[in-house]
Amino acid sequence: MIRIGMISYWHVHAEDYTRQVLGNSETKIAAIWDELPERGREKAEKYGVPFIESLDELLSRSDIDAVVVDAPTNIHRDVMVKAARAGKHIFTEKVVAPTIREVNEILAEVREAGVKLAVSLPRLYDNYTQAIRGVIEEGTLGKLTLARVRLSHNGSTANWLPEHFYSKEQCGGGALIDLGCHPVYLVRLFLGLPTSVSATYGYVTGREVEDNAVSVMSYEGGAIGIAEAGFVNSNSPFSIELHGTEGTLLYGFPEEKIVVLSGKLEGGRKEVPIGDRLPFAFDQWVDHVKNGTEASENVAFAADLTRLMEAANRSVAEGRSVRLDELAE
Repeated sequence: MIRIGMISYWHVHAEDYTRQVLGNSETKIAAIWDELPERGREKAEKYGVPFIESLDELLSRSDIDAVVVDAPTNIHRDVMVKAARAGKHIFTEKVVAPTIREVNEILAEVREAGVKLAVSLPRLYDNYTQAIRGVIEEGTLGKLTLARVRLSHNGSTANWLPEHFYSKEQCGGGALIDLGCHPVYLVRLFLGLPTSVSATYGYVTGREVEDNAVSVMSYEGGAIGIAEAGFVNSNSPFSIELHGTEGTLLYGFPEEKIVVLSGKLEGGRKEVPIGDRLPFAFDQWVDHVKNGTEASENVAFAADLTRLMEAANRSVAEGRSVRLDELAE
């Protein structure tokens, strides 16, 4: 049994990961720490486990094997470095950290300690993603020239997001670094890592961070990736659009169906069946902890996600396109 310390309930998905811990036969909650003690005590009482006031004390406990990190993004680096040095395996909400330099510091400590790290990138493992990967691999679309992924909700206009999600200090940004992570890592999956990023942010509700965002990724060979995210749309379907030299793939326009249009197909069109999803990253992480294996692809995608987020934020701040090789590693 893997005994887990829950580190913070700051993130809106912290309860989701709690359910995953409780739902996995190999894991249980051993204790809770929160940077807001009142919130931490409430959660500890709810789940019938000890609340530990000191993070250092929680990490020093011999009855805790691993941690789930849902703390504010700006303290991810310090929390995860401490956890790794204490010999605790780490599962964390995205993004790993706001800058690639901080991510690399975390990864160095993880490697040194020999602990297992995995990051929540759920749409990487969803069923439609697996089906789309199959279409790309079979070559029906030819050489990909454009990928566009959009994900948006009305969290700002309907005021259901917690207020701290608009803190630039705690979050490192707004709609893009939160919801936009999913479109960004999917574009990264479909097209690979770009050479440069140019982003535009909108502030529809006038908050400190953006609530409407587009990131455009440029590739050697002319391909373009577009990631869109917003907190200001009430009926915007999650959608994926891929275009290549031989065909086009559409998903979510507005139905959750994959449609491929290509001259390589009999009749020029087909609907692609969508099968099962891969296990959630949390369950994969549990297997890595048990088996002593590494979540290598997951961690690589998570590191690239921070690269692309850092470049987008810098692009907006400096009003220009930012090459990834400009980022301090």
